[in-house]
Amino acid sequence: MTGMGVAALGIASITAPSIASAKTLEPSSASYNFTVEDKYKGTATRTLSNSGNTWQYNVKARVAGVASAAQSSSFSISGNQVRPTKASTTYKVFGIGSTHNLSFNNSKKQVVSSYKGDSNTLSMPQQAFDDLSLEAQIRQELLNGKFSGNYYLAKKDKVEKTPFKKSGSTKITVPAGTFDTVRVDRVHDDSSRSTSFWLAPSLDYLPVKVMQVNDGKKMDLELTKVN
Repeated sequence: MTGMGVAALGIASITAPSIASAKTLEPSSASYNFTVEDKYKGTATRTLSNSGNTWQYNVKARVAGVASAAQSSSFSISGNQVRPTKASTTYKVFGIGSTHNLSFNNSKKQVVSSYKGDSNTLSMPQQAFDDLSLEAQIRQELLNGKFSGNYYLAKKDKVEKTPFKKSGSTKITVPAGTFDTVRVDRVHDDSSRSTSFWLAPSLDYLPVKVMQVNDGKKMDLELTKVN
């Protein structure tokens, strides 16, 4: 379920505006249908809010009687740069779950990862992200006409290079309506995994569809309403 917190795509050929004129994401709230294995059906919400330059991104998903997940991320935005400060991910499957917390010290280029009572201090020579702040970073770049495709994601025990590629533009229909979108795929080393995102420029590149396959298990997320 965590893959749904991640979204990326780009238009690399457009020259980015200066920091002084950079566009910034708008607060938003959206609802989704969430399907696992074309069998288990649930709902999800994504809420992006801010107080000054302190941003909070929350994602919640639930398949009744089976599983639930909650993700949160706090960050600031300066020009096109998103700088995460903390993040948390909690899962429950049939009542049994776990929580993974991240605490970023950007000045020291470190992130503390805490999971099941263990804490690891990880070095991040380049800016690293959690799932949701990475989505915000990519969307922020797209709003300003740039996309690097190369990012670093803080995991439980390491900071991992996490590349994405642009896979074209298309018009898609989801329960919320029909949208022009740009598709971005995460580049996985494992051929049994795939992660694809369809982002709508008209909604600040909010994901309108996410499709993920992990070890043969498929997950779909489709926008039902922008609140």
